[in-house]
Amino acid sequence: MTQNPAASARFDAKFDVCAVGNAIVDVLAPCEPAFLEAQGLVPGSMQLVDEGQSAALYEAMNAGVEASGGSAGNTVAGVGSFGGRAAYLGKVADDTLGGVFAHDIRAAGVHFDTPALSGDAGTGRCLINVTPDGQRTMCTFLGAANQLTVADIDAAVIGDSAIVYLEGYLFDPAPARAAFEAAAKAAHAAGRKVAITLSDSFVVGRWRAELLDFITASADIVLANEAELTALFETDDFDAACDQLAAIVEMAAVTRGPDGSVIVCGDQRVAVAAFPVDKVVDTTGAGDQYAAGFLLGLARGLPLAAAGALGSLAAAEVIAHWGPRPMTGLKALTEEAGLTLA
Repeated sequence: MTQNPAASARFDAKFDVCAVGNAIVDVLAPCEPAFLEAQGLVPGSMQLVDEGQSAALYEAMNAGVEASGGSAGNTVAGVGSFGGRAAYLGKVADDTLGGVFAHDIRAAGVHFDTPALSGDAGTGRCLINVTPDGQRTMCTFLGAANQLTVADIDAAVIGDSAIVYLEGYLFDPAPARAAFEAAAKAAHAAGRKVAITLSDSFVVGRWRAELLDFITASADIVLANEAELTALFETDDFDAACDQLAAIVEMAAVTRGPDGSVIVCGDQRVAVAAFPVDKVVDTTGAGDQYAAGFLLGLARGLPLAAAGALGSLAAAEVIAHWGPRPMTGLKALTEEAGLTLA
């Protein structure tokens, strides 16, 4: 059985996971592929847009639903659904959407008290168009979300968290990158583990060298999907990319859609099967919820295969319905599946 190198970080931790990310409200709507083509959008991609572009796309979209999101925010909401202890650092504006985000994440049982931004920038939003096959194409107006700075990094909360989880989407603005460095430094000073998600292959394409530098110097755990991993090392050889990643981090989890995931730890490769799903409705949040289960499992000291199984369970729950956060309590599903959280 492959052991969990993060197990030592859990002792005396108030929180299992503290996430640092873009605080975003999602707007999800169904669409046909022709709509994406007409809007000049690359299917399955995430791109940043300005406020005007966001407003124009919103007007063109079908009727949809609004839900608090943001990749790392979805993850800690998932941790809360498992019954785990989570905290979140992210920036919203002092506006209506900011109030919605704060209410939703606290209702999920997540500690959140980052001061809201006052001024012209509104709370960030992500417009997500979902095609009939469940694939999501995202256009994000960051607004207040990318105003997170070093001053917003609460060293006490970081130090009280077994794992500090950093959202790759937040790597774009330089002040937020400095906040990443501050969070990682505070975590390691307290004997905690630092995890980062690559978030999107387009993020990797923009910041490949910088991400590699940060991962090598400051990360213990990496989460990615197969496309992001191969982009990071500029190769189509999955196994070779896993080997390169293993050389610079303690462990990693790489998701492969219906083929499950692979957990990488030194020279060990742990294959984790995907949980079956009757119908894939919306893949939004699949990676976020996998991270919730996997990181919680690590924080609780579970073996790597057991942590990966929790990730697969959470991902299966979220892709079976609209929205990026669990609709069925993950703690109950864990018990039904015969899995453990301790």
